[in-house]
Formats: sequence, structure tokens, C-alpha cells
Amino acid sequence: MISGGAPKPAANPAYRIGDERLIKVSASAARKVNALLTRQGRANGVLRVAVVGGGCSGLQYKMDLQDAPASRDILVESSGIRVVVDPKSALYVTGSELDYVDALQEGGFKVKNPNAATTCSCGESFSA
Repeated sequence: MISGGAPKPAANPAYRIGDERLIKVSASAARKVNALLTRQGRANGVLRVAVVGGGCSGLQYKMDLQDAPASRDILVESSGIRVVVDPKSALYVTGSELDYVDALQEGGFKVKNPNAATTCSCGESFSA
């Protein structure tokens, strides 16, 4: 006979903790992400960095603000920002640095990725 009762809460979170060897955030990118999270009312939110198929070189980065890490994510704290990466994307972004350039032309978030074999001229896609 199985005893009833409430299920026990999980002892470990559904996500893993990583470090800046996976992805590092520059001070300027951290300021911009903080401002965006605050504007959306997600002061404790996370920045999701993913790699998806597409772009002129075959792979491109996708970034999104979310409330919390999802199951199986890898959570990295860098420059005061919480970044989450799914396990598949982690294969492509390991060792990368996320920067933010505040400029009219060619401004925005930039990923410096040592795994990128080639990048396109727009700087938003790459091949590995």
C-alpha cells in the first residue's frame, strides 16, 4: 500500500550551475541587460542565449529575456547578470563573450565566439 501525502520538493533545481568558462558578459552588456530586465519588470530575470539554425552562415544567436531558468538549462552568473544556455547551444557558445556596443551603426549585442569557424559580414551568424 502506498502512503499518501504531498510530494517532496526536489532537492536539486532542474537546472545546472555553470561558470564564465561557458559564457562571459562584459560590463556594457550587463548594464544593457539590467536596463532591459528592469524595463520589463523582471528585475530577477535571466538572459537566454541560444544558437539556432539560420542566418547566412548556417547558425545564428537568439537572445531572449525570461523570468527564470528552464529545466536542463545551464545558469551562469557573470557581471551581475544571470545567463541561461540550453545544453545543445552550450556546445556552440562555450568560451564566448557577450558584449554590447552602443552605436548607431553596427551597434547592439555582439558575441565573440572562439568556436566560430566563419562569420558572415553582418556579424549575426556563424558556422562551427
